[in-house]
Amino acid sequence: MRTYLVVVDESPEAETALRFAARRAAKTGGAVRILALIPPAEFVQWGGVQATMEDEALQRAEALVTSAAGTLTNESGIRPSITVRQGEAVAVVRGTLEEMDDVAALVLGAAASGNPGKLVTHFAGADAGKLPCPLMIIPGGLDSEAIDRLS
Repeated sequence: MRTYLVVVDESPEAETALRFAARRAAKTGGAVRILALIPPAEFVQWGGVQATMEDEALQRAEALVTSAAGTLTNESGIRPSITVRQGEAVAVVRGTLEEMDDVAALVLGAAASGNPGKLVTHFAGADAGKLPCPLMIIPGGLDSEAIDRLS
C-alpha cells in the first residue's frame, strides 16, 4: 500500500498538505502517516525544568496530531498512522523516510508567501536527488476546492 508521509505543525500550509495527502490516499487506495516534530530541547541547567519543557512540547505535538487525525478521519474516512519524534527536523524526516519502505511521497506544505519553510527549502534544494521517494510540495495558498480538484 502506498503511504503519503505528511509533516504537520501548527501552520496553515501543513493543513493544506494534509488535506492533499488525504485526498490522494483516498483516490489511490493509499494511507497517510502524520509525522509531528518536537524541536530538540535546549539545555537547561535544572533537570526538572528541562523535563517539564520536554513534556509540554510532547503534549503540544500529541494534541496537534490528534486534532489533525480527527479532521482527516471526519473529512475523508482515512485513519492515519501517527508518529511523534523529537529532534532536528531535517534529520527526523530523513530518518523516518529511511525506516519506512512503503512511502509513496513526502508531502510538505509551502507557505503561501515568503520563505516556503525549512523542510521545503532543504528537501527541494541540494538534497532533492537523494530522497528515497518523490517530494510533493503543496502551495499553502490553495483553497479546499483547488486541493480537491488537483488531488
